[in-house]
Amino acid sequence: MPVKFKADDKRLVRGTKKVITTKHYIKNTPKQELIDYINSSNAKPKIVQKCRNELTRRGVKLVWKPKESA
Repeated sequence: MPVKFKADDKRLVRGTKKVITTKHYIKNTPKQELIDYINSSNAKPKIVQKCRNELTRRGVKLVWKPKESA
C-alpha cells in the first residue's frame, strides 16, 4: 500500500450522484510542499518522518540549520 500524505478528498459532482475521490499519496506530492511541511511548526512527527524518507528516496539532500531566536 502506498504511503499517504493527507486524508482522501471526496467531492460530489453537481447534478449527479457521482462521488470523485482524490487520493493524496506522498510520492505524488511536490518537493516544495514536502519541505514546507517539514519546516512548519504544527507538523506531526510521524508525517515529518514520512516526508524525510520520501525526499531521501528522491535523492534530495537536507541541510539542517539552527532556528533563529526572535
